[in-house]
Amino acid sequence: MASVRQVQVTFDCAEPERVARFWCEVLGYVVPPPPEGFATWADFDRALPPERQGSAFACVDPSGVGPRLYFQRVPEGKVVKNRVHLDVRVGTGLVGEERLTVLEAECARLVALGATRVQLLRADGENESCLAMQDVEGNEFCLD
Repeated sequence: MASVRQVQVTFDCAEPERVARFWCEVLGYVVPPPPEGFATWADFDRALPPERQGSAFACVDPSGVGPRLYFQRVPEGKVVKNRVHLDVRVGTGLVGEERLTVLEAECARLVALGATRVQLLRADGENESCLAMQDVEGNEFCLD
């Protein structure tokens, strides 16, 4: 039986490079080098047929620990809530006001990048506080 060695998270979106660059800033990810024979991703993109230009982009964890994120252009817009979302773990191990302060600071940073704050979900005795947010194309994620 084969075992899974890696996971890639794929986002359907309208503007792959824009959404990828947002997530690079959120997570400290980087854009991988372009394929061999191309000085830049723009050069690679120009070599594609017109209908495929701008259709995909990716970013990776520079430490190699986190999953690769892949962004692909789709014709339809986002209609309903995501069935899967990312939890951006900025408050791990923190509780109460200390956690809220860290969450709010990160929220402010991400809003400046184009994210949208949706709702603060306060601690309820079972779960710690987290912030529901949306990325630059409306994909839900949580700061927790």
